[in-house]
Amino acid sequence: MDTGLLKELLNQVKDGSVDIDSAMERLRSLPYEDIGFAKLDNHRHLRNGFPEVVFCQGKTIEQVVDIFKHLSSNNKCVLGTRADVNVYEAVKHHMPEARYNQLARAITVGSPMRSDEEIACDEKYVMIVCGGTADIPVAEEAAVTARTLGSRVEKSYDVGVAGLHRLLDQKETLLNANVIIAVAGMEGALASVVGGMVARPVIAVPTSIGYGASFNGLAALLSMLNSCAVGVSVVNIDNGFGAGYLAHMINNPANK
Repeated sequence: MDTGLLKELLNQVKDGSVDIDSAMERLRSLPYEDIGFAKLDNHRHLRNGFPEVVFCQGKTIEQVVDIFKHLSSNNKCVLGTRADVNVYEAVKHHMPEARYNQLARAITVGSPMRSDEEIACDEKYVMIVCGGTADIPVAEEAAVTARTLGSRVEKSYDVGVAGLHRLLDQKETLLNANVIIAVAGMEGALASVVGGMVARPVIAVPTSIGYGASFNGLAALLSMLNSCAVGVSVVNIDNGFGAGYLAHMINNPANK
């Protein structure tokens, strides 16, 4: 158990802002809460700076709603990924403040870790580029993740290497970014081109977009892993969430 959290809870009991029964209920659910079909990691935000994220795909609607209810009771903000509109509508029925990015298939409940005003004043930002329009859903998952965590996000979509002038038009924004996420399917060349342009970390995200020989993203994954550009790291196929989370950690290394 986190001693800092325990001291904070004891102080709240002393000053009367929390009664003993409520304090005992909170202590009962630490460090994790067993709700039968899931064990919720209530210390995730203490260790990693953000609460446990709900991967909605593969879960029943009832399971997702129940997890959101429990996590929302202990956290300022909860993020759910890979959620279809039916899952969102069920969550919103119980939590009217829920918001949905349909392209990203992401649900957020509560307030982002930083306000729009705070982010607008931030000179550091995450830049997200993607090769084609079909890659936008993965790019949007990265954008929602980084923004929810508290990073300023700039985006430029459909700038693939088949029309290189479109990417070169974004040169100034790319050069001034603190970290760049490059999302691409097909042959995945975008990450190498971006990596050769900038002196910033580039997070490459291969997508499953492409014809048969792309092997559902494997071709792009291997191209990105074999990039000759320096400073390029690679996450898994279609893993916009992982890229957005990593980009935020690079952009805000002191964020806790």
